[in-house]
Amino acid sequence: MRGFLILILAALCSNAQSIGIDTHIDTAQRVLIEGVDLTQRLTNGMVDIPRLHEGGMNAPFFSLWAPTFYKGSEAVRRTLDLRDAMQTLLDKHPEQIELATSAADIERITKTGRIAAVLSLEGGHQIADDLAVLRMYQRMGIRSITLTHFRNNDWCDSSTDKPQHNGLTEFGKDVVREMNRIGIIVDISHVSDKAFFDAIAVTTKPVIASHSSCRALSEFPRNMTDDMLRAVARNGGVVGINFGGGFLNQKEAENDMRNINAIGGSEPNLTGKALDDYMTNMHMKNDWKHPRKSVASLDDVVAHIDHVVKIAGIDHVGIGSDFDGISDAPRGLEDESKMPALTAALLKRGFSEGDIKKIMGENTLRVMREVIGK
Repeated sequence: MRGFLILILAALCSNAQSIGIDTHIDTAQRVLIEGVDLTQRLTNGMVDIPRLHEGGMNAPFFSLWAPTFYKGSEAVRRTLDLRDAMQTLLDKHPEQIELATSAADIERITKTGRIAAVLSLEGGHQIADDLAVLRMYQRMGIRSITLTHFRNNDWCDSSTDKPQHNGLTEFGKDVVREMNRIGIIVDISHVSDKAFFDAIAVTTKPVIASHSSCRALSEFPRNMTDDMLRAVARNGGVVGINFGGGFLNQKEAENDMRNINAIGGSEPNLTGKALDDYMTNMHMKNDWKHPRKSVASLDDVVAHIDHVVKIAGIDHVGIGSDFDGISDAPRGLEDESKMPALTAALLKRGFSEGDIKKIMGENTLRVMREVIGK
Protein backbone atom coordinates (compact mmCIF):
# COMPACT_ATOMS: atom_id res chain seq x y z
CA MET A 1 0.00 0.00 0.00
CA ARG A 2 2.83 2.41 0.86
CA GLY A 3 4.44 1.85 -2.56
CA PHE A 4 1.12 2.54 -4.29
CA LEU A 5 0.69 5.81 -2.40
CA ILE A 6 4.22 6.87 -3.31
CA LEU A 7 3.49 6.27 -6.99
CA ILE A 8 0.31 8.36 -6.74
CA LEU A 9 2.24 11.17 -5.04
CA ALA A 10 4.93 10.94 -7.72
CA ALA A 11 2.32 11.33 -10.44
CA LEU A 12 0.87 14.36 -8.66
CA CYS A 13 4.33 15.93 -8.42
CA SER A 14 4.96 15.20 -12.10
CA ASN A 15 1.72 16.94 -13.05
CA ALA A 16 2.45 19.90 -10.79
CA GLN A 17 5.95 20.22 -12.20
CA SER A 18 5.69 22.26 -15.37
CA ILE A 19 9.31 21.90 -16.50
CA GLY A 20 11.51 18.83 -16.74
CA ILE A 21 14.98 19.24 -18.24
CA ASP A 22 17.28 16.46 -19.39
CA THR A 23 20.60 18.15 -20.21
CA HIS A 24 21.83 15.45 -22.60
CA ILE A 25 20.12 13.18 -25.10
CA ASP A 26 21.68 11.93 -28.36
CA THR A 27 18.45 11.55 -30.31
CA ALA A 28 19.42 14.10 -33.00
CA GLN A 29 21.70 11.38 -34.43
CA ARG A 30 18.67 9.20 -35.05
CA VAL A 31 16.80 12.08 -36.67
CA LEU A 32 19.65 12.68 -39.13
CA ILE A 33 20.82 9.13 -39.83
CA GLU A 34 17.61 7.11 -39.57
CA GLY A 35 15.02 9.78 -40.28
CA VAL A 36 12.95 8.69 -37.27
CA ASP A 37 9.68 10.53 -36.65
CA LEU A 38 9.93 11.71 -33.06
CA THR A 39 6.26 12.70 -33.00
CA GLN A 40 5.38 8.99 -32.96
CA ARG A 41 5.97 6.57 -30.10
CA LEU A 42 8.89 4.54 -31.45
CA THR A 43 9.20 0.81 -30.94
CA ASN A 44 12.91 1.21 -30.18
CA GLY A 45 15.39 3.68 -28.76
CA MET A 46 14.92 5.67 -25.58
CA VAL A 47 13.42 9.02 -26.61
CA ASP A 48 10.51 10.37 -28.63
CA ILE A 49 7.98 13.14 -28.04
CA PRO A 50 5.25 10.88 -26.57
CA ARG A 51 7.71 9.40 -24.08
CA LEU A 52 9.09 12.83 -23.19
CA HIS A 53 5.55 13.88 -22.27
CA GLU A 54 4.92 10.69 -20.31
CA GLY A 55 8.11 11.25 -18.34
CA GLY A 56 7.46 14.95 -17.77
CA MET A 57 10.78 15.83 -19.44
CA ASN A 58 9.50 18.58 -21.69
CA ALA A 59 12.73 20.57 -22.21
CA PRO A 60 15.49 18.20 -23.37
CA PHE A 61 18.93 19.29 -24.59
CA PHE A 62 19.37 17.66 -28.01
CA SER A 63 23.09 17.02 -28.51
CA LEU A 64 24.43 17.67 -32.01
CA TRP A 65 27.38 15.27 -31.77
CA ALA A 66 30.12 15.05 -34.38
CA PRO A 67 32.62 12.30 -33.45
CA THR A 68 36.24 13.39 -33.12
CA PHE A 69 37.11 11.71 -36.42
CA TYR A 70 35.23 14.60 -38.03
CA LYS A 71 38.02 17.14 -38.10
CA GLY A 72 38.20 20.84 -38.96
CA SER A 73 35.71 21.84 -41.65
CA GLU A 74 34.31 18.30 -41.70
CA ALA A 75 33.23 18.72 -38.06
CA VAL A 76 31.52 22.00 -38.93
CA ARG A 77 29.77 20.40 -41.93
CA ARG A 78 28.51 17.50 -39.80
CA THR A 79 27.27 19.92 -37.16
CA LEU A 80 25.32 21.87 -39.78
CA ASP A 81 23.79 18.63 -41.11
CA LEU A 82 22.58 17.79 -37.60
CA ARG A 83 21.30 21.33 -37.09
CA ASP A 84 19.44 21.11 -40.40
CA ALA A 85 17.88 17.77 -39.45
CA MET A 86 16.59 19.25 -36.20
CA GLN A 87 15.29 22.32 -38.02
CA THR A 88 13.34 20.07 -40.39
CA LEU A 89 11.69 18.46 -37.35
CA LEU A 90 10.93 21.86 -35.83
CA ASP A 91 9.50 23.24 -39.09
CA LYS A 92 7.35 20.16 -39.76
CA HIS A 93 5.80 19.92 -36.29
CA PRO A 94 5.55 23.40 -34.71
CA GLU A 95 2.41 22.26 -32.91
CA GLN A 96 4.50 19.73 -30.92
CA ILE A 97 8.03 21.09 -30.58
CA GLU A 98 9.79 24.47 -30.76
CA LEU A 99 13.38 25.67 -30.44
CA ALA A 100 14.13 27.21 -27.04
CA THR A 101 17.11 29.56 -26.75
CA SER A 102 16.48 30.86 -23.23
CA ALA A 103 14.85 30.03 -19.92
CA ALA A 104 11.99 32.35 -20.87
CA ASP A 105 11.46 30.34 -24.07
CA ILE A 106 11.32 27.10 -22.09
CA GLU A 107 8.70 28.54 -19.75
CA ARG A 108 6.62 29.92 -22.63
CA ILE A 109 6.76 26.79 -24.81
CA THR A 110 6.10 24.25 -22.07
CA LYS A 111 3.07 26.21 -20.87
CA THR A 112 1.46 25.44 -24.24
CA GLY A 113 1.99 21.70 -23.75
CA ARG A 114 4.76 21.44 -26.34
CA ILE A 115 8.35 20.27 -26.13
CA ALA A 116 10.97 23.01 -25.75
CA ALA A 117 14.05 21.80 -27.66
CA VAL A 118 17.38 23.16 -26.45
CA LEU A 119 20.32 22.52 -28.80
CA SER A 120 23.84 21.70 -27.61
CA LEU A 121 27.12 20.54 -29.13
CA GLU A 122 29.18 17.63 -27.80
CA GLY A 123 32.78 18.44 -28.58
CA GLY A 124 34.81 21.64 -28.80
CA HIS A 125 36.47 20.36 -32.01
CA GLN A 126 33.19 21.29 -33.70
CA ILE A 127 34.17 24.97 -33.68
CA ALA A 128 37.24 24.10 -35.83
CA ASP A 129 39.49 26.30 -33.63
CA ASP A 130 37.62 29.42 -34.78
CA LEU A 131 35.76 31.79 -32.46
CA ALA A 132 33.78 33.10 -35.44
CA VAL A 133 32.34 29.60 -35.91
CA LEU A 134 31.49 29.56 -32.19
CA ARG A 135 29.63 32.85 -32.58
CA MET A 136 27.73 31.56 -35.60
CA TYR A 137 26.62 28.51 -33.63
CA GLN A 138 25.24 30.86 -31.00
CA ARG A 139 23.27 32.69 -33.70
CA MET A 140 21.88 29.32 -34.84
CA GLY A 141 20.49 28.69 -31.37
CA ILE A 142 23.20 26.54 -29.79
CA ARG A 143 23.15 27.14 -26.05
CA SER A 144 25.61 24.62 -24.58
CA ILE A 145 28.91 23.09 -25.73
CA THR A 146 31.12 20.44 -24.13
CA LEU A 147 34.72 21.63 -24.36
CA THR A 148 35.93 18.27 -25.68
CA HIS A 149 34.81 14.68 -26.28
CA PHE A 150 36.41 11.18 -26.23
CA ARG A 151 39.76 12.51 -27.45
CA ASN A 152 41.76 15.71 -26.93
CA ASN A 153 41.20 18.52 -29.39
CA ASP A 154 43.71 21.24 -30.24
CA TRP A 155 43.01 23.23 -27.08
CA CYS A 156 41.45 20.98 -24.41
CA ASP A 157 42.38 17.64 -22.85
CA SER A 158 39.80 14.87 -22.64
CA SER A 159 39.17 12.66 -19.61
CA THR A 160 39.56 9.58 -21.85
CA ASP A 161 42.82 10.49 -23.60
CA LYS A 162 46.46 11.01 -22.63
CA PRO A 163 47.11 14.58 -21.41
CA GLN A 164 48.45 16.78 -24.18
CA HIS A 165 47.86 20.39 -23.11
CA ASN A 166 47.97 20.19 -19.31
CA GLY A 167 44.27 21.08 -19.31
CA LEU A 168 43.19 24.10 -21.34
CA THR A 169 45.52 26.00 -23.66
CA GLU A 170 45.40 29.81 -23.78
CA PHE A 171 43.09 29.54 -26.78
CA GLY A 172 40.93 27.13 -24.79
CA LYS A 173 40.61 29.72 -22.06
CA ASP A 174 39.62 32.26 -24.73
CA VAL A 175 36.89 29.86 -25.85
CA VAL A 176 35.50 29.74 -22.31
CA ARG A 177 35.57 33.55 -22.06
CA GLU A 178 33.82 33.93 -25.41
CA MET A 179 31.16 31.39 -24.43
CA ASN A 180 30.56 33.44 -21.28
CA ARG A 181 30.32 36.64 -23.31
CA ILE A 182 27.85 35.41 -25.94
CA GLY A 183 25.66 33.30 -23.68
CA ILE A 184 26.64 29.67 -24.35
CA ILE A 185 26.81 27.37 -21.33
CA VAL A 186 30.25 25.84 -20.70
CA ASP A 187 29.77 22.08 -20.39
CA ILE A 188 32.61 20.28 -18.61
CA SER A 189 31.47 16.68 -19.15
CA HIS A 190 34.25 14.78 -20.99
CA VAL A 191 37.10 17.12 -19.98
CA SER A 192 40.19 16.01 -18.04
CA ASP A 193 40.42 16.85 -14.35
CA LYS A 194 42.98 19.59 -15.04
CA ALA A 195 40.87 21.06 -17.86
CA PHE A 196 37.91 21.08 -15.49
CA PHE A 197 39.73 23.16 -12.89
CA ASP A 198 41.17 25.43 -15.61
CA ALA A 199 37.66 26.09 -16.91
CA ILE A 200 36.33 26.74 -13.41
CA ALA A 201 39.16 29.23 -12.82
CA VAL A 202 38.44 31.12 -16.04
CA THR A 203 34.67 31.15 -16.28
CA THR A 204 32.65 34.00 -14.82
CA LYS A 205 29.36 32.14 -15.33
CA PRO A 206 27.98 28.85 -13.97
CA VAL A 207 28.95 25.67 -15.82
CA ILE A 208 27.16 22.37 -16.24
CA ALA A 209 28.38 18.79 -16.37
CA SER A 210 25.59 17.80 -18.74
CA HIS A 211 26.00 14.02 -18.38
CA SER A 212 28.37 13.00 -15.58
CA SER A 213 27.89 11.14 -12.31
CA CYS A 214 29.94 10.65 -9.13
CA ARG A 215 33.42 9.11 -9.09
CA ALA A 216 33.08 8.28 -5.40
CA LEU A 217 30.42 5.72 -6.37
CA SER A 218 31.80 4.57 -9.73
CA GLU A 219 35.47 5.04 -10.63
CA PHE A 220 34.91 6.31 -14.15
CA PRO A 221 37.08 9.08 -15.64
CA ARG A 222 34.12 11.09 -16.93
CA ASN A 223 32.55 11.14 -13.47
CA MET A 224 33.06 13.99 -11.00
CA THR A 225 35.26 13.74 -7.92
CA ASP A 226 33.98 15.20 -4.67
CA ASP A 227 36.42 18.11 -5.09
CA MET A 228 34.89 18.77 -8.50
CA LEU A 229 31.38 18.66 -7.05
CA ARG A 230 32.38 21.24 -4.45
CA ALA A 231 33.92 23.42 -7.16
CA VAL A 232 30.71 23.24 -9.22
CA ALA A 233 28.75 24.28 -6.13
CA ARG A 234 31.00 27.30 -5.56
CA ASN A 235 30.63 28.17 -9.24
CA GLY A 236 26.82 27.93 -9.07
CA GLY A 237 26.69 25.17 -11.67
CA VAL A 238 24.78 21.90 -12.04
CA VAL A 239 25.77 18.24 -12.50
CA GLY A 240 23.35 16.22 -14.66
CA ILE A 241 23.42 12.58 -13.57
CA ASN A 242 24.27 10.20 -16.42
CA PHE A 243 22.18 6.99 -16.61
CA GLY A 244 24.84 4.87 -18.39
CA GLY A 245 25.75 1.71 -16.47
CA GLY A 246 29.46 2.53 -16.13
CA PHE A 247 28.66 5.95 -14.73
CA LEU A 248 26.38 4.48 -12.09
CA ASN A 249 27.85 1.13 -11.09
CA GLN A 250 31.48 0.07 -10.71
CA LYS A 251 30.75 -3.38 -12.16
CA GLU A 252 29.87 -1.72 -15.48
CA ALA A 253 32.69 0.84 -15.58
CA GLU A 254 35.46 -1.38 -17.01
CA ASN A 255 33.30 -2.66 -19.87
CA ASP A 256 32.22 0.89 -20.75
CA MET A 257 35.84 2.06 -20.80
CA ARG A 258 36.71 -0.69 -23.28
CA ASN A 259 33.86 0.48 -25.52
CA ILE A 260 35.00 4.11 -25.27
CA ASN A 261 38.57 3.22 -26.18
CA ALA A 262 37.39 1.19 -29.16
CA ILE A 263 35.25 4.06 -30.46
CA GLY A 264 37.96 6.64 -29.84
CA GLY A 265 40.52 4.50 -31.65
CA SER A 266 38.54 4.58 -34.89
CA GLU A 267 40.11 7.30 -37.03
CA PRO A 268 39.08 6.82 -40.68
CA ASN A 269 40.96 8.90 -43.23
CA LEU A 270 37.79 9.91 -45.08
CA THR A 271 35.85 13.05 -45.98
CA GLY A 272 32.41 14.00 -47.23
CA LYS A 273 29.91 11.27 -48.07
CA ALA A 274 32.44 8.50 -47.45
CA LEU A 275 32.94 9.73 -43.88
CA ASP A 276 29.18 10.06 -43.36
CA ASP A 277 28.67 6.52 -44.66
CA TYR A 278 31.28 5.27 -42.20
CA MET A 279 29.43 7.04 -39.38
CA THR A 280 26.09 5.63 -40.53
CA ASN A 281 27.47 2.09 -40.52
CA MET A 282 28.88 2.58 -37.02
CA HIS A 283 25.57 4.01 -35.80
CA MET A 284 23.46 1.22 -37.28
CA LYS A 285 25.46 -1.41 -35.38
CA ASN A 286 23.58 -0.28 -32.27
CA ASP A 287 20.76 -2.63 -31.33
CA TRP A 288 18.08 -0.01 -30.71
CA LYS A 289 15.43 -2.62 -29.92
CA HIS A 290 17.44 -4.57 -27.37
CA PRO A 291 20.00 -2.45 -25.51
CA ARG A 292 22.42 -4.36 -23.31
CA LYS A 293 20.99 -5.20 -19.90
CA SER A 294 22.69 -3.22 -17.16
CA VAL A 295 23.68 -4.16 -13.65
CA ALA A 296 22.82 -0.57 -12.71
CA SER A 297 19.34 0.24 -11.45
CA LEU A 298 17.04 3.07 -10.48
CA ASP A 299 18.47 2.83 -6.97
CA ASP A 300 21.94 3.65 -8.35
CA VAL A 301 20.59 6.83 -9.96
CA VAL A 302 19.05 7.87 -6.65
CA ALA A 303 22.35 7.14 -4.86
CA HIS A 304 24.28 9.42 -7.25
CA ILE A 305 21.73 12.21 -6.89
CA ASP A 306 21.87 11.83 -3.12
CA HIS A 307 25.68 11.96 -3.18
CA VAL A 308 25.75 15.21 -5.17
CA VAL A 309 23.24 16.73 -2.76
CA LYS A 310 25.33 15.70 0.26
CA ILE A 311 28.57 17.07 -1.23
CA ALA A 312 27.41 20.07 -3.32
CA GLY A 313 23.87 20.82 -2.16
CA ILE A 314 20.37 20.46 -3.59
CA ASP A 315 20.83 23.45 -5.95
CA HIS A 316 23.57 21.75 -7.98
CA VAL A 317 22.17 18.47 -9.28
CA GLY A 318 20.05 17.69 -12.32
CA ILE A 319 19.29 15.02 -14.92
CA GLY A 320 21.60 14.27 -17.87
CA SER A 321 20.47 10.81 -18.91
CA ASP A 322 22.56 10.40 -22.11
CA PHE A 323 19.57 8.48 -23.53
CA ASP A 324 20.07 7.31 -27.12
CA GLY A 325 23.79 7.70 -26.51
CA ILE A 326 24.29 4.91 -23.99
CA SER A 327 24.32 1.19 -24.79
CA ASP A 328 22.33 0.33 -21.68
CA ALA A 329 20.03 1.97 -19.16
CA PRO A 330 19.37 1.38 -15.48
CA ARG A 331 16.71 -1.16 -14.63
CA GLY A 332 13.54 0.78 -13.93
CA LEU A 333 14.67 3.79 -16.00
CA GLU A 334 14.87 2.30 -19.47
CA ASP A 335 13.68 5.39 -21.35
CA GLU A 336 12.28 8.90 -20.85
CA SER A 337 8.77 7.64 -20.10
CA LYS A 338 10.01 6.02 -16.88
CA MET A 339 11.01 9.27 -15.16
CA PRO A 340 7.99 9.25 -12.76
CA ALA A 341 9.60 6.17 -11.20
CA LEU A 342 12.61 8.32 -10.33
CA THR A 343 10.31 10.90 -8.76
CA ALA A 344 8.72 8.14 -6.68
CA ALA A 345 12.12 6.82 -5.59
CA LEU A 346 13.29 10.29 -4.58
CA LEU A 347 10.13 10.83 -2.55
CA LYS A 348 10.73 7.51 -0.85
CA ARG A 349 14.31 8.58 -0.09
CA GLY A 350 12.94 11.66 1.70
CA PHE A 351 13.33 14.41 -0.90
CA SER A 352 10.58 17.02 -0.82
CA GLU A 353 8.46 18.05 -3.79
CA GLY A 354 10.42 21.31 -3.94
CA ASP A 355 13.72 19.40 -3.96
CA ILE A 356 12.52 17.19 -6.80
CA LYS A 357 11.43 20.16 -8.90
CA LYS A 358 14.94 21.57 -8.54
CA ILE A 359 16.52 18.27 -9.57
CA MET A 360 14.17 17.75 -12.50
CA GLY A 361 14.64 21.16 -14.05
CA GLU A 362 14.67 24.27 -11.90
CA ASN A 363 18.40 24.11 -11.16
CA THR A 364 19.28 23.98 -14.86
CA LEU A 365 16.74 26.69 -15.65
CA ARG A 366 18.53 28.95 -13.16
CA VAL A 367 21.89 28.32 -14.85
CA MET A 368 20.35 29.19 -18.21
CA ARG A 369 19.08 32.50 -16.84
CA GLU A 370 22.47 33.34 -15.35
CA VAL A 371 24.41 32.44 -18.52
CA ILE A 372 22.02 33.54 -21.26
CA GLY A 373 20.49 36.44 -19.38
CA LYS A 374 16.77 35.87 -19.87
